Amino acid sequence: MKTTVSIGGMTCAACVRRVEMAIREIPGVMDVSVNLATARATIDHLAEWAGVEALRQVITDQGYEYLGIPDDVREDPIAASREREEKDLRIRFTIGIILSMIIFVGSMQHWFPFLHWIPRLPLLIAMFVLTTPVVFWVGSRFFIGAIKAARQKTTDMNTLVAVGAFAAWFYSALATFFPRLFSGAEIMPHVYYDGAAFIVTLIILGRLLEAKAKGRTSQAIQRLMGLKPKTARVVRNGVESDIPIEGVLKGDLIVVRPGEKIPTDGIVVSGHSTIDESMLTGESMPVDKEAGAEVFAATMNRTGSFTFKATRIGAETALARIIHLVEEAQGSKAPIQRLADKVASVFVPAVFVIGLVTFAVWTFLVPDPVFSRALLNFVSVLVIACPCALGLATPTAVMVGTGLGAESGILIKGGESLENAYRLTTVVFDKTGTLTRGEPEVTDIIPAAGHTPEEVLRIALALEAVSEHPLARAVLAKGEKEGLAAEPVEGFAAVSGLGAKAVRNGKACLLGSRRFMEGEGAALNGLEGDAKRLSAGGKTIVFVAEAGQVVGLMGFSDLPKASAREAVSALQGMGLRVAMITGDNTATARAMGDALGIDRVLAEVLPGDKAEEIRRLRAGGEVVAMVGDGINDAPALAAADIGIAIGAGTDVAIEASDITLMKEDLLGVPQAIRLSFATMRTIRQNLFWAFIYNVIGIPIAAGVLYPFWGILLNPEFAAAAMALSSVSVVSNSLRLRRTWRRLRGG
Repeated sequence: MKTTVSIGGMTCAACVRRVEMAIREIPGVMDVSVNLATARATIDHLAEWAGVEALRQVITDQGYEYLGIPDDVREDPIAASREREEKDLRIRFTIGIILSMIIFVGSMQHWFPFLHWIPRLPLLIAMFVLTTPVVFWVGSRFFIGAIKAARQKTTDMNTLVAVGAFAAWFYSALATFFPRLFSGAEIMPHVYYDGAAFIVTLIILGRLLEAKAKGRTSQAIQRLMGLKPKTARVVRNGVESDIPIEGVLKGDLIVVRPGEKIPTDGIVVSGHSTIDESMLTGESMPVDKEAGAEVFAATMNRTGSFTFKATRIGAETALARIIHLVEEAQGSKAPIQRLADKVASVFVPAVFVIGLVTFAVWTFLVPDPVFSRALLNFVSVLVIACPCALGLATPTAVMVGTGLGAESGILIKGGESLENAYRLTTVVFDKTGTLTRGEPEVTDIIPAAGHTPEEVLRIALALEAVSEHPLARAVLAKGEKEGLAAEPVEGFAAVSGLGAKAVRNGKACLLGSRRFMEGEGAALNGLEGDAKRLSAGGKTIVFVAEAGQVVGLMGFSDLPKASAREAVSALQGMGLRVAMITGDNTATARAMGDALGIDRVLAEVLPGDKAEEIRRLRAGGEVVAMVGDGINDAPALAAADIGIAIGAGTDVAIEASDITLMKEDLLGVPQAIRLSFATMRTIRQNLFWAFIYNVIGIPIAAGVLYPFWGILLNPEFAAAAMALSSVSVVSNSLRLRRTWRRLRGG
């Protein structure tokens, strides 16, 4: 079983790890995944477990805020919490930057002539008074977080910032009120009030920018939630009335007028209209709806009015299920994130060790050691280290990627699905209903000498109008297209496995296989060659005879979808191998493969054996995606590295598939894989910059460049760099939007 809860107050990867470790200790919990970007924890647990109250207690004990189960409340608690946080950060930053600028001017007294007349000590006291609220009120969240971490006998990013800012403030306070403590160094004591103030203020700015950017990463889910209609026009006891959507019951009759959103899922009872379902499927063309057609919540009625019966309400609707799927995907954790999690577990303690070593080296081992310089380098090391970027690298990219997919009718199960899709080498398509339309069509009508195609079709249409044979629908459709009506017949009889016979206009007529014709003594009239040619092309052949003579033959084929060839070509252009799997005979399968440009055909595979074929490909070292309809192909979809259910519509076959395409367009397959590639590329970029930032920044802050070029890093610059690192990671994730628009356009 799974339970998802929202958590407030997490700021970095160390927070995530701490919460995960604490929740795993709850009795009955099997696994837990905490996502920093969505601020949610997904808990896998037994049916018998300690329960939500124990979860609340553990989260609170760790010093974080339990915000409830998202499904329990109508308003998203994370969105409300993020809005409050942004407002608070904005106020604190505004006050912090104003005071910091004043403190900076006071610190640089020699730069400003109008300050020369003020004695140094009163100015220092004034800066102490101004700096104290900046450090301890503007930056209170860092100290509170550090204290909470200390109570749990651990450390996190708050610890680094709090210790760094406090060290600069405390040293400056001692230099202000007890300057003789530093007289032994034979230098005038310097103060770093401006450094302490700017450390806090710039990191608060980084948090503000980060909060705004994280809000943008979840725009897709917010848009989906915003699509929910608020009211419905329900007919009860013959009276129409607008009621809140929560009051709609299954079986209610609902009236929808032009320009209105459909309030819930249902079946059209009366009326006709065209519906814009783009928000659900990504398909821009409106869909015609008439009596018996299914309609879905939040889709837009374009033209006519109609009445429908509600069949699914609340969490059962297609929109609600899609939102739930996207929320789960955005809260998931890609396997690549495990590397960042391992680093985070030792990161902060390692930074403290590096900081202390830096302080010791600059205090005791360098020529002409200066205490204040050693302290500043220690503070810079602490402040520049940024586990936030590590914690945000993967989840922000996953959030943007899965959100973009949902907007395009591509539902991705989560981070693991994205990562597996990135490694694909082979894409296997099921043939019937996936590459093809799933229904045979009349493709050829070849008359015998002295007859016309219309004559052949008229005879076939008369017999098939009363037949239940699978090809009958194709003949009827062809007749309707040609404007022909079925003529009456007498004495109709179906011969199992062979064909059918009846009397039309007083003449005995036959329709069926060559074997049937020969058994009935009908002359083939030289059509054997044509039959052999069509059969070699993978088509089903039906002979049509009248009065003992074959008057023509018809070829049937399950035609490929319009987008099939282009989709196959696009996948091959991406360097992927494409295969087709089908139960058809080798000749038929080979003909379809040749038509679509697929050279790898797995033919005569029974439905139950498809999964075994997929496993065999995987055993050969291939990373396989299986593309099917999500229902009949469920075992094969589950056996593949990535299962892609195409055209599963609102049923959303998420149990068997890793990626679900909401429309029949096969071009969604290469689009989904391109999106996976782009998202994983972004994750790798994020992790690279998060790691490289610390690899480069910490040594510079420690002063390794000083012996060569005299370069040291002031704490305020370290704070600015730290703040910008997190913002840059989130911003890089948001670049996916531009990349995706370009990929779709291309």
